[in-house]
Amino acid sequence: MSISIGIVGLPNVGKSTLFNALTRAQNAQAANYPFCTIEPNKAVVPVPDPRLDALAAVAKPQRVLPATVDFTDIAGLVKGASLGEGLGNKFLANIRETQAILHVVRCFQDDDVVHVHGGIDPLHDVDVIETELILADAQVLENRMDRLRKQARAGKEHQAKLVAAEKLLAHLMEGKAAALLPDKDQDAMVELFAELGPITAKPMIYCANVSEEGLSEDGPEVLAVRAHAEARGARVVKVSAKMEEELASLGDDERQEFLDSYGVGSSGLDQVIRTGYAVLGLISYFTVGPKEVRAWTIEDGWKAPKAASVIHTDFERGFIRAEVISYTDYIAQGTEAACRAAGVLRQEGKEYVVKDGDVVHFLFNV
Repeated sequence: MSISIGIVGLPNVGKSTLFNALTRAQNAQAANYPFCTIEPNKAVVPVPDPRLDALAAVAKPQRVLPATVDFTDIAGLVKGASLGEGLGNKFLANIRETQAILHVVRCFQDDDVVHVHGGIDPLHDVDVIETELILADAQVLENRMDRLRKQARAGKEHQAKLVAAEKLLAHLMEGKAAALLPDKDQDAMVELFAELGPITAKPMIYCANVSEEGLSEDGPEVLAVRAHAEARGARVVKVSAKMEEELASLGDDERQEFLDSYGVGSSGLDQVIRTGYAVLGLISYFTVGPKEVRAWTIEDGWKAPKAASVIHTDFERGFIRAEVISYTDYIAQGTEAACRAAGVLRQEGKEYVVKDGDVVHFLFNV
């Protein structure tokens, strides 16, 4: 499975610049005027994972296949977008299909870069975007209400969903995100969420876009974003889109030296992906062989047969057992045969919960 992240924000906050830097591809137009992005930009990005590189260095396979993340960058949203203002409302369907939202917030001062509201106010900007996403969800739900009422009249089994829909709509019209709904874990509400895919039910990652100088310590704008995120139980990453753009043009050896010069431990891409995995409850396991070394993304807590299904559904259907080696043991021993001889290769059955970093070989029969 691949994870998907939608990028939202006001015009001219650095969304497209950040998208280009994260994806290392200049396919999103970035310019100093609102609505320079008129088509949604999409890119598939390999997940940086030093463990995969280390396993490949040991196994020397014919190819190395990392896990991937799908990024979608839509046009900047403005106040009234849910009613047709600007261009962003045209593309909300694109991010409705993603698993998490990266909300880029401008936290830097630059008189040469136009701000759509004329001044830097991160919390106001956040409120504009979140209001539009809530209104967009409410609009989708209102469009479904007639059908839900007809279904409820036709059979009692649909009445619980109608009650859930009415409760969710009232919640949204109070200006509250679907993720903050108290009863969202009830069966009817879970079913409704699965059907509608509310944007505001998705995990939100706030991305404070700062100047290069702002990387060293948090300014008042970043502190305001952090306080807002903490109040909502959300995560924050701090990046400089301008620096990330420069970083994207460097080779692997130069990249870490460049980061070190700014006192930054990891790139914006690393931070965004790590945070995305964390908020979505995802981990990676590896398969290692002479043909390929590959990373696979699964949900934390999946048992071995379910984890095997991401390779092929036959692996789950005909699961016999899994041969498991921890990443550290594999690197220490160097080969599967050495791990077997050292007694660190384990035979695990259907109830085994796959751990982050496991090197797994599945045995199955169909």
